[in-house]
Amino acid sequence: MTPEEIIQSTPLSLPPAPAPAGVYKPLVLLGNLAYLSGHGPVTMDGSLLTGRVGEDVDKEQGKLAARQVGLTMLSTLRAQLGSLDRVARVIKVLGMVNATPDFGEHPYVINGCSELFAEVFGSEHGIGARSAVGMGSLPGNITVEIEAILELHP
Repeated sequence: MTPEEIIQSTPLSLPPAPAPAGVYKPLVLLGNLAYLSGHGPVTMDGSLLTGRVGEDVDKEQGKLAARQVGLTMLSTLRAQLGSLDRVARVIKVLGMVNATPDFGEHPYVINGCSELFAEVFGSEHGIGARSAVGMGSLPGNITVEIEAILELHP
């Protein structure tokens, strides 16, 4: 099945694609590469999931927030590219977790997004290189911010 067919056949719901909250583009295309700017966890009503992992939210809630970021990223990709079927593969993901200094399970949290991408694009093409790091804060106290580089079909 194609990514669009997968989205249609599962209970996945994409939130509204967020408008830029600063001076940047949500997506920059360069040849067959798509550079997706950092996204936060936008919910279906357009609000953001907030809270610091290890203080306000636990690692499971953090993982769900990372999944929600992934859904938000898919929404932007669809809005900017016209279809998720244009994505050939995930190349690189950078996940940033708003976490307390003693929290050390950043990769577990970012798995929420990585597992979603594997579900939508397949394990061969949906899993790329990745970094998962902790941050002392994120804009608006969002729980997770993620950016990605993807290869597009010609």
